[in-house]
Amino acid sequence: MAMIKIKLVKSPIGKPEAHRKTVEALGFKKIGQVVEKNDTPQIRGMIHQVDYMVEILD
Repeated sequence: MAMIKIKLVKSPIGKPEAHRKTVEALGFKKIGQVVEKNDTPQIRGMIHQVDYMVEILD
């Protein structure tokens, strides 16, 4: 399975609760952290929801 690297670039503080929980579910603890996830439609959907806070790395 292909992997996707995601980086948290903006703080979830002050954002909607659903978005904060999505960031947490993706495994982020702090800004600048990079996590690697399986590239599935579910993960892509989570990324799409919080795309203004995260960055996809090559």
